[in-house]
Amino acid sequence: MTELAGSGHIRLELAQLRRLEVASLIEATTLVLLIGAAVPLKHLAGMPVAVTVMGPIHGLAFAAYLWTVLQTVAGGGWRRAEWLRLVATAFVPFAGYANLLLIRRKAEALAPAQAGTR
Repeated sequence: MTELAGSGHIRLELAQLRRLEVASLIEATTLVLLIGAAVPLKHLAGMPVAVTVMGPIHGLAFAAYLWTVLQTVAGGGWRRAEWLRLVATAFVPFAGYANLLLIRRKAEALAPAQAGTR
């Protein structure tokens, strides 16, 4: 592989990690809003519209997040425990935010490789 091709591959991986970071942030936030705001509004304030609105928004964010996880992990370089963590944290409020550190560490590990190909 040429240096240019290697650099391009790393740029693509970094871009994919950035997409995963954004998807993780959105999924985690919509889950917190659904569980922490919409569900209590439905049951305590008699406002079922909150869940009617937030439920599908979170469902879409969840599906997009899982798709992004699959795309990212398919690129390789992920241990089984890491990708299981990415999936499992999507079911626990606030846990998705912990993925941001893992994703950033993966990106930082690629950064020296990218600098070496310039």
